[in-house]
Amino acid sequence: MSIPILRSPHEIRMIIASRIKQLRLKENLSREGLANKSGVPVSTIKRFETTGYISLSSLIALSFALGKQEDFELLFKESDMPTSLFIEEPKERKRGRRKC
Repeated sequence: MSIPILRSPHEIRMIIASRIKQLRLKENLSREGLANKSGVPVSTIKRFETTGYISLSSLIALSFALGKQEDFELLFKESDMPTSLFIEEPKERKRGRRKC
């Protein structure tokens, strides 16, 4: 059983874009400044901040420029957390194996 999706892909993209923008502003960087620091074109940063669309390579470059690269190391990391709230009991065999 999987965890229910609470947000749409669009919402997640926009949340990430908003967080990147807030980090950029907190660092007192213009889009041009972030572009110079990351190597990502200004037009890409503008499109990302307004639509949420960006390539993975560009997103990683922005995160490195803003000092947040460790966040990618946690992405999709295997967890010891159960994937279900229900504890599944081992299934009991109903029949034995045939002996030859």
